Amino acid sequence: MIQWTELIVFTVLFLVVTVMGFLASRWQRGDTLDHLDEWGLGGRRFGAWITWFLVGGDLYTAYTFVAVPALLFGAGAMGFFALPYTVVLYPLVFLPVLRLWSVSRVHGYVTPADFVRGRYGSSLLAFIVAITGLLATMPYIALQLVGLEAVLRTMGLNGSGLLGHLPLLVAFVILAVYTYQSGLRAPALIAFVKDILIYVVILVAIVYLPSKFGGWGAIFDAADAKFQATESTADGVLLTANNQLQYITLALGSALALFLYPHSLTGILASRGRNVIKRNMMALPAYSLLLGLLALLGYVAIAAGVTPITNNATGRPDTNTIIPVLFDNEFGSLFAGLAFAAIGIGALVPAAIMSIAAANLWTRNIYKEYLRKDATPKQEAQQAKIASLVVKFGAVLFIVAVDPQFSIDLQLIGGVIILQTLPAVAIAVYTRWLHRWALVAGWVVGMGYGLHLLYTIPNPAAGRAHFGGSALALDKINLLGWQPFAGSTALIYVGFVALVLNLVVAVLVTFALRAAGTAEGDDQTSPADYHADEGSDRLKPVAADLH
Repeated sequence: MIQWTELIVFTVLFLVVTVMGFLASRWQRGDTLDHLDEWGLGGRRFGAWITWFLVGGDLYTAYTFVAVPALLFGAGAMGFFALPYTVVLYPLVFLPVLRLWSVSRVHGYVTPADFVRGRYGSSLLAFIVAITGLLATMPYIALQLVGLEAVLRTMGLNGSGLLGHLPLLVAFVILAVYTYQSGLRAPALIAFVKDILIYVVILVAIVYLPSKFGGWGAIFDAADAKFQATESTADGVLLTANNQLQYITLALGSALALFLYPHSLTGILASRGRNVIKRNMMALPAYSLLLGLLALLGYVAIAAGVTPITNNATGRPDTNTIIPVLFDNEFGSLFAGLAFAAIGIGALVPAAIMSIAAANLWTRNIYKEYLRKDATPKQEAQQAKIASLVVKFGAVLFIVAVDPQFSIDLQLIGGVIILQTLPAVAIAVYTRWLHRWALVAGWVVGMGYGLHLLYTIPNPAAGRAHFGGSALALDKINLLGWQPFAGSTALIYVGFVALVLNLVVAVLVTFALRAAGTAEGDDQTSPADYHADEGSDRLKPVAADLH
């Protein structure tokens, strides 16, 4: 049954941000939007507040609002990995992103693959980084669309077949159009509305709901009782011997992966200067507090007796509807509509940024590098706009093709993929010691083995034998017939295993290539490039002609 009041509130707020998305093309506009510096990076002039909302809106997504509480609801303590992950994240990336901003502003780099191309003089390595970024971004965009669908389903838009996806497609088309017109300025402006709505909704929920269900003690008791009643040893309000290693590697692996994503770096490269980034790295952990409060709503949903809505398209319960159903049951229609709008907008903002980042990769590192070397800045911008539409469509197809048990697995699968660029991007910000061909070899081995392991993980809930998650028992690790952890049932994050193998291969091959005297390629950067700041005469002018 359609919840008309909630749907109207949702629609009105959705229309408001849509109008903002179109008007954003005139906000802080430079001379032209026909340049990737302007369309894809907002003119590279965002200050501390805009960057805070933009990066926060980019990093704290439907993954935060829907997937993490759903994981706590279904698996318990394992879902809390997202909290230490965001705590260790900012100290880890504080210095590398400053250096990357500086060298990118000096040379006019728009993507991490641009940096790799300049650092190693290797178009192949840059191509690999670009393709990896595109592949990893698809499931992340898909996660945002899954979150939006969960809200629509809760409001009664839960049809089967193509009809079930129709509201999502309508929202997708609207998002695509205003992103096409306004570029990065659209999600940057809308992020203000999204974050304000989210903070209001969560602060009200976290104060009101526990008091309704007897306090946090009663809520944790209800969660514990639920997990004790299941046969699985993988869930519970405490970690078990089997999932402690998974928890650690998942938190660390996710922290290492996050700022390798093209969309995360897009927010950084759009900043005005190093001081803006420093302030943000110190202030962004405020979102981690919000994430922790949100995660606890998964346990509140258990105490409230929430039952997930059955997805009429698949015939199975949709665990991603847990939080929307909780709000629908426990709050009035007006506030529930407000909450649904917050979640929906919280999905669209990062989806827009991700599609822009992916489009920049396609344009700079594939189209211009291989298809049209003489492309003008205007042609690049036009190509990026078209690519941003294609990427969104690809994400919709990804939802239909993969269908994991928990939507969070969409992000974790993407993490396994993007982690394989860490040696070529993050380590290269500090040193070129790893040989460019060794980096290619490490990527091939790490990516191949990581995808192989993901392929072997089943999804019993969906009745599928492959790509059912990102956690693997240690005894399933097989290296050319050798099982180093035979008999161990402890789980580990696949991305961590693949990254370690990638690094080992890269180091060994580097030694071999150095011994053979293989050419290492030209480095277009200099040590001083990594320290240039706002106002330096070393910085390349924004939207300067590349020819």
